[in-house]
Amino acid sequence: MDEKHDQTKKIQINTMDDMSRGRFSNSMMITHSPEEFIIDWLINSPTGTHLTSRVIVTPGHVKRIIAALATNLQKYEQKFGEVKAVPPSEQKFH
Repeated sequence: MDEKHDQTKKIQINTMDDMSRGRFSNSMMITHSPEEFIIDWLINSPTGTHLTSRVIVTPGHVKRIIAALATNLQKYEQKFGEVKAVPPSEQKFH
């Protein structure tokens, strides 16, 4: 077995109950400056679009986030099958 797999680091994360429940988001908006990326996680609902969370990160961290998401999406699809993205025109409430 690979030594890297044997040396998995465990991280203890402490949080308040409301944060540990998470936030649902079905949309996002990204803006950036030379120093930071601002990721607004949104929820589109029949009553409009609402901000559920805002995360501000450095450009270097954005690269790590994208790499981690790509790796995990690949693992997910290997296990559960291809994820089909719904086109924006079909994401409306009826």
